[in-house]
Amino acid sequence: MTQKKRLTDLEGDIHKNRRSFYAIGIALREIRDDRLYRVLLFQTFETYTRARWEIGKSQAYRLIEACRIVDNLSPIGDILPENEAQLRSLAPLDPAAQRKTWGDFLKTDMELSAFNLRKFIASRTADTPGKKVDRTGIISDAYKITALSMLEQIRSAQNDGWQATSREAALFWNRVMKEKIVFDAPDRGEV
Repeated sequence: MTQKKRLTDLEGDIHKNRRSFYAIGIALREIRDDRLYRVLLFQTFETYTRARWEIGKSQAYRLIEACRIVDNLSPIGDILPENEAQLRSLAPLDPAAQRKTWGDFLKTDMELSAFNLRKFIASRTADTPGKKVDRTGIISDAYKITALSMLEQIRSAQNDGWQATSREAALFWNRVMKEKIVFDAPDRGEV
């Protein structure tokens, strides 16, 4: 087999499976909504996705949300996002704004990538005077890991009845963190 033939075959596989995120999201949505994970004796959807597919809760819900957005965009054209990452930037928008933004993005002839779509949406939002910019999706992996670890500690403290860490201490440190974020953050107008 020649390298060109092999490349053609592999690219065909990529093209054929590029929307598999959609099929996965559809399946996960039905498993979640119908609580089918209980058939395998899992108590929660989160434990099911982690144990069975090594997918965290956030990723599972992003895949489910991506399906909803694809379904929303489908009636407006043949060109749809190719992966879940490209859809993340559209998720905070209402359905009408998603369709308008997607259509406007396609008219730019920019290369279809998650980065370009984020950049396009950010430039549109920045051009709207007085509009509050939603930056809740901008979070580093390190911060996310730390926040999830803190949530796990809170769950642990709740489960032991706040014996090892008092609820008052947890609330105090929550206030300290909030004050540090609010008062030491550069003014971007989002607080």
